[in-house]
Formats: sequence, C-alpha cells, structure tokens
Amino acid sequence: MKSPDNMLRAAVEGYVSGGRSFVAGETVKVHCSSERPAFDVQIARRGANRHVVWAASGLPGRHHDVPDDVGARGCGWPPSFEVEVSPDWAPGYYEVRFNWPDKSLDELDQPAFFVVRSAEPAGSRPATLMLITDTTYNAYNDWNHSLSLYTGGVRVSWERPFAPGFLSRPPDIKLRAATAMGVYDPDFRDQRETVDAYRLSGWCYGSGFHQWERPFVSWAEREGFELDFAVSSDLELRPEILEGRRLVVSVGHDEYWSAGMRDSIERYIAEGGNAAFLTGNAVFWQVRLEDGGRAMTCYKYAAPNDDPERGTPLQSGMWSDHVVGRPENHLTGVSFTRGGYVRAGQATPRGPGGYLVWRPDHWVFEGTDLRYGDLLGAKHGVVGYEADGCELTYGEDGLPAATHADGTPDSFEVLATSPARLWAKADLPPTTEGVDGGMSDLGYTQWRVLGIEPDRLERDLDPAAERLGHGNAVMGVYTRGGTVFTSGCTDWVHGLEGRDPLVTRITHNLLTRLGGDGA
Repeated sequence: MKSPDNMLRAAVEGYVSGGRSFVAGETVKVHCSSERPAFDVQIARRGANRHVVWAASGLPGRHHDVPDDVGARGCGWPPSFEVEVSPDWAPGYYEVRFNWPDKSLDELDQPAFFVVRSAEPAGSRPATLMLITDTTYNAYNDWNHSLSLYTGGVRVSWERPFAPGFLSRPPDIKLRAATAMGVYDPDFRDQRETVDAYRLSGWCYGSGFHQWERPFVSWAEREGFELDFAVSSDLELRPEILEGRRLVVSVGHDEYWSAGMRDSIERYIAEGGNAAFLTGNAVFWQVRLEDGGRAMTCYKYAAPNDDPERGTPLQSGMWSDHVVGRPENHLTGVSFTRGGYVRAGQATPRGPGGYLVWRPDHWVFEGTDLRYGDLLGAKHGVVGYEADGCELTYGEDGLPAATHADGTPDSFEVLATSPARLWAKADLPPTTEGVDGGMSDLGYTQWRVLGIEPDRLERDLDPAAERLGHGNAVMGVYTRGGTVFTSGCTDWVHGLEGRDPLVTRITHNLLTRLGGDGA
C-alpha cells in the first residue's frame, strides 16, 4: 500500500501479539518494522515512576510493507523478538519503546504496550483492579491512516502499531478535547497547530494511555494505593480476573464494551463486587470481539442496515438502542444519551467545568467540607469533553433525582450535576458531514433510543425528544449487590493531575471505602 506523504510513521514501530495482558511465565511477542538496520528496545513499567525491566541493543531491523486492509486485519509482520514476563515484574502498564543510535529529539515516538496481571490466586491478589481501556484504544487508532471505527471501518485489529499521541506525547504537550477554561483558555487555542507540528494523530484527544490512565495510575501509586491491572477485553476473555476483587476501576474514556464484558462485570456487581467509573461516554457502544480477541467489530451508525446481527440483542451500535434494549444505565447508572459534550465545540462551550454539589452529606464527600451548591473541580475542568447523565426530576425535598425511566437503578442517588448537551445538527462544524449523511449526535440518539424515524428528526416532536437535547453530567452512586460510583465525566482525572484537594479526597474516599484499601 502506498503511504501518504504525511503518513504518521516512525523509523521503528511495532505492536504486541498474543493478547494485551500477560502473567509471569508467559511470552510477549513484539512485531516491528524498521527503516534502520538496527535498533534498541526498552521495556518499562509506567506508574508513579518509569522503571526499566528489560532492554536490548542492536536488534536487527527489517522493513515490512503495510497491507491494504491493515485496519481490519492487522499488519501480519513476523515477530522481531520475544520476552518472557519475569515474576519480578510488578502488575502494571508496560511500554515497549524503540530507539536507534541517530534518533533526534523531534522524531516520532510510537511505543507499543502490554499489561502485566498478578499471577497470584484469587484472594491473594490486590483487592482493586484497574482496567486499561484497550477496546476504546483500538476503536480510535488510525495508525498509518488505517480505517478506524471513526473513519469508515467496522472491524479493527489490535495487531498494528498505535498512531503518535495515543501512548506517549512530547514533554509538556497538553492536548485535551475540552480545555480547562473552555473558550476562554489561551493555552489551548493552538492545539490544532500542535497536533500538526508534532505529527500526532488527531484522534489521540479521545483515547490512549497518555490522556487519562497515565495520570491516574501515577497519582494512585504516589498516594500508596496497591492496584492490579487488566485490559478491558479481559472481562470477556479472562472473566476469572474478577475473582477475589473488592473494587474494579475504570478511568477516562471506556466507551466500547462487548456483551461478554458486560455479563462478567454485571455478575460481579450482583454478587457484591464494587465498581468506580471515573469516566464519561462509558459503555456506550456494543462491540463483538473476534479471532480470539485479536480484533473487534462495531457497525456503529450503519448497524441497523449492515450488521449481520441486526435486529438482535447482539446488534453492534448503541447499548441504549431500542432494539438492543440494554442501556448502559443498568451498569453505570448513567448514559451519554442523557449527557453529552461539555466545553467541546458548540456544546455548552462556556459551561462551569465543575459539579454543583447537591448532597454534601453523602460519604463520598466525607472530609471535604463541601456545602450544598458548591462548585467542585472547576479550576481543572473536571467536567469536560464527554459526560454521562440520567433523566432527572425534582423530589419532594427540592433536590434533583433520577426518574429511573431510562434504566437508571432504583437506588441511584444523584450527588452532583453539571450541564451537558448532545450536538444538534446546527452545532456541527461546517467541515463536518456528521454521521449517516449529516445526522447529528442528537438526531441519531433520538432515532435509535426513541425510535423516531430519521425524516422526522430534530423537530419539536414531543417532550421526550426535546429532553434529549438538554442533558447533564451526573455524579452518583447506587447499590445493587455491590456499590457502583460514577463521576459522569471523562476528565475527572485532570483534577487529580492538578492536585485539586477536593477531587483528591473524594477519590481517596472511593478507593478506601469500596476497595478496602487502608492507604
């Protein structure tokens, strides 16, 4: 396949096969293509510190062509080297970084990654399990301009490198889809120029380790919390990882889930396990894992017409689709269909960026001295980019509460809210065609959630359709077997990265109470 002149490529790049997570004694195979005759490799654990666990110099480099169907089928390159996971390697996220003798500081950096899981038996492993959201990484990855689930693909392979920006960034490069100060933030006005200058993927705003999991893991380890690790797809491929856990944590943007993944964690919660979704746009799209977990399929906007599973509960597309009938509210308590965007484009561009607190006496807020009506997290824009909510009403006490009509569990308590909004057609940038011939997020949601036919969309049809255009980020908690907390937004972790004392204390409360960690 001929590469575009502005192709996002490094002199050495690679990917891991045989899965994305491993235990001690298993072998990690790394597949590389090199424009250099030799290259060096470092494998390092990324946490509060970067710790190198394996290195090699002078590995022979070979160039390999890129197949035309690389997005769907992967590269098919032969292994360049293999490494056995040592029992000394602590559970965590590991980067595989490629270097060469004449590498300059401004050359592209495209590491690969894998996760090491605890090999201890159930009951002996850390009580808190951190999920690395590999399904969402894969959905967004447009390496070498290959098709992703955002650029016309319906099947995406993990067996290809990641585009620049997903797993690492140049020092001091801050790229957020929603900025800390919204339209008033001068530090983020040249983000497009930054992406172009460093030849980063424009899709790295929305996914990848660097954006959300990296700062969370660094914060948690500095604070003394012990975590075990897995990738999201392990919930289907290795459901036994949940045995003996008290808490499962998902951070940032955990958007793509298979039925097997949901079955595993919903069973775990029903049996008393706890979960913390420090996320937004969570569990929004149903995917199907294929080829033993080497690829995944999601027809997204074309699902009603083209998916072989159309008309069944396994139809890929929105979990809230009226055909699927399994809204993500059942799991997380909230949904993007009742939330939307914050400080992203023309959706609530001048929103507060933080949460209005309604129930300050809840244990989640213990030790914060927050009061009714206080604004939480605005300095660091913890409510930004994509947000999840639920249908709201006001109770006899005058406080917002879930109606439960959208699938939100009966015991769900609304702790705090902030305005959010789905993009209507008028909000789409002139250069954006939208989806399905110009349909907006609001229009598509009205169609698939409410069953309103496309030729009648985005009119003042009925109160239910109108309400979908006025959402909220909703922080809340419910108990149904175990306890489930949701931050209701992607950018909660930026409050930890900015050392916001209130965001820090609330996250401490969550990990300590739900995970039983005495840190």
